Amino acid sequence: PHAIRLEGDLTLGGLFPVHSRGPPGTPCGPIKKEKGVHRLEAMLYALDRVNGDPQLLPNLTLGARILDTCSRDTYALEQALGFVRRLLPAEDGGGRCPDGSPPQRDPPERLVGVIGASASSVSIMVANVLRLF
Repeated sequence: PHAIRLEGDLTLGGLFPVHSRGPPGTPCGPIKKEKGVHRLEAMLYALDRVNGDPQLLPNLTLGARILDTCSRDTYALEQALGFVRRLLPAEDGGGRCPDGSPPQRDPPERLVGVIGASASSVSIMVANVLRLF
């Protein structure tokens, strides 16, 4: 539920603590303006500048999938698994639409790197998972 998606030829992931840690039972608390939203805006601004300059990456656009870590390492790890799911090709083994045709599946996302997270504990956990892919 806490994600931003921008289409592009190549995708950069982002993990930022847009929200603070929530009370027990909820992953996210109030919004963190300085350390969360500002970092998110910096990434969006950089992508806008790179995509707006045809000299930097001619015929190529950078997209983004930016996820909120909610300042919680376990939540960030769950979010990072979302990156992994989008990297894997869809399985051919199941499902039919009501008209009998096979379901339409998006191609695997071309994630080329992940920016963040802001805390070392979160970065270490996420890096260990993403390193496998």
